[in-house]
Amino acid sequence: MRLIRLAVILAAALSLAPLIAEAQQAAKIARIGYLGGTVGNKPNHDAFLQGLSDLGYVEGRNVVVDYRDANGKYERLPALAAELVALKVDVVVAPATAFALAAKQATSTIPIVFVSLDAVTSGLVTSLARPGGNLTGLSGLLPDLVGKCLEHLTQAVPRVSRVAVLWQPGAYPERTEKELLTAAEGAGRALGVRLQFVEARSPADFDRAFSDMTKARVGALTVLPSALLIRERKRLVDLAAKHRLPAVYSVTEFVRDAGGLMVYGPNVPDLHRRAATYVDKILKGAKPADLPIEQPTKFEFVINLKTAKTFSGSCQATFF
Repeated sequence: MRLIRLAVILAAALSLAPLIAEAQQAAKIARIGYLGGTVGNKPNHDAFLQGLSDLGYVEGRNVVVDYRDANGKYERLPALAAELVALKVDVVVAPATAFALAAKQATSTIPIVFVSLDAVTSGLVTSLARPGGNLTGLSGLLPDLVGKCLEHLTQAVPRVSRVAVLWQPGAYPERTEKELLTAAEGAGRALGVRLQFVEARSPADFDRAFSDMTKARVGALTVLPSALLIRERKRLVDLAAKHRLPAVYSVTEFVRDAGGLMVYGPNVPDLHRRAATYVDKILKGAKPADLPIEQPTKFEFVINLKTAKTFSGSCQATFF
C-alpha cells in the first residue's frame, strides 16, 4: 500500500511539474532598459510600447521598463547606460545611434536592440546579415536618403541650380560622415545641381549659416539629420522660411511638429514598433548575434500644403 501511495504521489508530481514550471515562467517579469530617447520623441516611444502591447506585454504585469533619458545632454549617456547595466536588465533598447554606442561601451553581454540610421558605418555592427556580439535591431539607409531628398527637392523646385546642404560636423563617426558627404556630392552631380555645404556645430552657428547661404545665392536647402539639428528643427524651419528657401528633410518631425516644407525618409515610428519584435525574441531566448538587422519597409514623402502655399509663385517651386 505504501508503494502504491508513493507511486500515485510521484505520478501526480510529474504531471504537475510542467504546469508549475509554466506558471513560474509566466509569472516572471521581464526587465527592459530604455536608454535616452523619450523626451521629444513621444511618437517613436509610443510606437515601441504599442509593439510590446501587440505582443502581449503589459507594463507592471509581465514587463517593467526602466528609463534613463539624457534630455539632450549626450555626455551623460555613458553613465546612464552603466546605470541600466547595474540594474541587470534583460535587454537594453537604444532608439538612436548615439544611445546604442553608449550601451555597447557599457556592456558586451546584455542584449542591445537599436534603431539606427547607420548601423554598419557607425561601428555598431560589422554586418547587417551577421551582426555578431550582443547587438541587433533595425537600420536605415542614411547615405541613400540624401540622394532621394535631393531628387525630390529638384522636382519641387525644377529650376534650382544651387542647393545648400546644412550639416553638423562630428555628428557621426568619420566613416559615416564621409559616406554622407560623398553621397550628397554624387547625387548633386547626377541631378545637375551645385551643392553648397554649410556647417553648423551649435545653435550659435545657425544665423551665420543661413547668411552664408544667402551670399552663395542658393535656391533651396536640404538638412542632413543629426541629434542637434533635429532638436533645433523649429528654429531651422523658421530660418528657412525667413530666407525663402524651400527645404527638404529626412526626419518627419521637421514637418509634423515644426511646420517644415517636405520630408522624405523611413517611417521611424514603424521602425520603433518593429524593435519590440526583437525584444520579444530575445526575451524568449534568441541571441542577438543570430538575429539579422532589418531595414525600413515603409517610407514617407510628405508635403506640408500650408507651408507650400507660402513658397509657390515666389520661389519657382511646384507643389500642385
